[in-house]
Amino acid sequence: MNHEPSTSPCGIGLIGLGFMGATHLKAWLQVPGARLAALCNPSGRHLDGDFTAVSGNLGTDPPLILDMSQVRSYRSFEEMLADPAVTVVDICTPTDTHRDLTLAALKAGKHVLCEKPMARTSEQAREMAAAARQAGRVLMPAMCLRFWPEWAWLKEAVASGRYGKVLSARFTRVAEPPAWGQGFFFDGARSGGALLDLHIHDTDFVRYLFGHPTKVDSVGHTKVSGLIDHVVTRYHVAGGAIVHAEGSWAMAPGFGFRMAYLVNFEHATADYDLARGDDALQLSANGSKETIKCETPGGHLAQMLHFVQAVQSGSSPTVVTAEDGVAALEVCEAEAASAAMS
Repeated sequence: MNHEPSTSPCGIGLIGLGFMGATHLKAWLQVPGARLAALCNPSGRHLDGDFTAVSGNLGTDPPLILDMSQVRSYRSFEEMLADPAVTVVDICTPTDTHRDLTLAALKAGKHVLCEKPMARTSEQAREMAAAARQAGRVLMPAMCLRFWPEWAWLKEAVASGRYGKVLSARFTRVAEPPAWGQGFFFDGARSGGALLDLHIHDTDFVRYLFGHPTKVDSVGHTKVSGLIDHVVTRYHVAGGAIVHAEGSWAMAPGFGFRMAYLVNFEHATADYDLARGDDALQLSANGSKETIKCETPGGHLAQMLHFVQAVQSGSSPTVVTAEDGVAALEVCEAEAASAAMS
């Protein structure tokens, strides 16, 4: 899919001003090819630019207070879409709203960055991807893990083969139940539970590393959403590596958030654990262990830079596409079906 290239800064209109909206805003403010044009929130919250009360599972940065003197605020999404200064819509609203908001934005001629999961179902996501192709606009799911420095390092290490083939890989993303947005997250019909909202990061990354799984074997249980809030999956992938991922927001309050991977190559072992801070990524090889430092932009910033480059160059994103967003949902749905049979 190609579209008209542009040298003008992208005018960003963001809808959804919770934790992810604030996270995206902090990244957009650092993107040279972007200008924050508008904010939209039907409830009116945070339209004054004060995000000091917003927090989430990675909310360690200083609170955000925006200068709104050059930014328009809207309670109506339709009015924001009519604003010619808005050329890109960033959707950070609850999952069950993604389809309708995306279709409206594409119909209005806007490019769209849509927070994950791209939609509540793969069927909705396919409709969104088709609409983007028909409109000749960029639709990119915000699968930020593909851009996270230590995950981008892992992708390159696997693709290059410099440590030999992968023998096994394990990904862990586990947390206590969300302390924010519980009206949405705890309603599985809207959020899809932890499997769809949290675990999908690792499902997508498994696809990124090894290709689309030929089969999944999953077990899981619910806790707060009525759907799967803790899942363990084995992915059957080309090349024969043993690949597992565990995702959960069913841990006891006070547990916090844990993100890790352990990938064993023929000639090295890569061990990442967010809890180690600056020493998060360690590589064991040739009888010794070293800490790997990834001096690249953070995942959200790198994601926005890639999106803007695609919009301005008139080309499609290359790191993650709308079709990847569809496929990640398809695999998660297969995991839910497998868990239901176990």
